[in-house]
Amino acid sequence: MVVLDIVLILAAALLFLVGIIGCVVPGLPGVPLCWGGLLVGHFIHCKEPVTFTVLIIAAIVCVIVTIVDFVVPSYFTKKSGGSKAGSTGSMLGVLAGVLTGQMLLIFIGPFIGALIGEIIHDASNMRKAFRSACYSFLGFITGTGLKLVTAGCLLVLFIRSLI
Repeated sequence: MVVLDIVLILAAALLFLVGIIGCVVPGLPGVPLCWGGLLVGHFIHCKEPVTFTVLIIAAIVCVIVTIVDFVVPSYFTKKSGGSKAGSTGSMLGVLAGVLTGQMLLIFIGPFIGALIGEIIHDASNMRKAFRSACYSFLGFITGTGLKLVTAGCLLVLFIRSLI
């Protein structure tokens, strides 16, 4: 293994690390970063390098997952009858978790934020606010889970190419 391959492996590992973090943290393109790690793997001289076909299929999957991740939270919010305030609150809840560095808050933040947003929007219907918050949380967990599974699969493809 040459020095360039070691540098490429480290670059790919960094892309995967930031990408997996980005699957949970809003604002970071987690799955595309992981695909970038796979792309770097294509240029590493190893027994079975990542093929061009695998890169194309993985890119298509990444695009689909990214689109679905944008659609799912809105779908769940609309399904529950939630408002734009609930969606905004949900994103602010995740952001609060990220800024404080609290993993638990990253996961319950969407629920709390959506609940507060819905209460601010319409304090007369607490049941609707709670339902919307539950659906917002479900949308966040579904999107995050889908991104993490995809990132994990890309990581497995990368690791298998090396060994």
